[in-house]
Amino acid sequence: MKTIMNPPALLVLDVQKGFDDPSWGKRNNPQAEENILKLLTEWRERGWEIIYSQHLSLLPNSPLNYQNKLGIEFKEIIKPLPNELVFQKNVNSAFIGTKLETHLKEKQVTTLVITGLSTQHCVSTTTRMSGNLGFDTFLVEDAIAAFEITDHNGVYHRPEDIQKFEVAALHKEFATIVTTQEVLNQVQQLKKQPQPNQS
Repeated sequence: MKTIMNPPALLVLDVQKGFDDPSWGKRNNPQAEENILKLLTEWRERGWEIIYSQHLSLLPNSPLNYQNKLGIEFKEIIKPLPNELVFQKNVNSAFIGTKLETHLKEKQVTTLVITGLSTQHCVSTTTRMSGNLGFDTFLVEDAIAAFEITDHNGVYHRPEDIQKFEVAALHKEFATIVTTQEVLNQVQQLKKQPQPNQS
């Protein structure tokens, strides 16, 4: 398995209160937010790059609609610190309509560790673009979560199956699939960076 060789940026995609709305249906991986927090804690201790995306939907009935002040808020468990960067977007890729790619190149970041919500939306789309743009991409499968869907033929698909097939499609071609613990084990081998001055 490919390993993390350079200090990576941690992407936390759309972990917003609107995803708790029952309209999404059943979800898998209830521990995703706790695993993201473990990674955030490690990144913060090391002074590494942390970037959030915040989805501001233009769809009027979306729980993440830009006018839904509660729905677009970040969940408390992963709330960004004042010095952590947030890119706002209206579509499912954190690279489209934002300066994410430019920022990463300016910071000379070549490796991305991707987490967030939801697997079949922003996570999948951003992971594919990250791989296509040439970033060394790691997708943390237990720090993301999927929702149930009914397809165009009226066939129901469980969130666990959506997660499994989305991750399988991203494996190798777009990203290296890892767990939270595997990431934590790998980054222990990398040198810590100096903490930014937060005064």
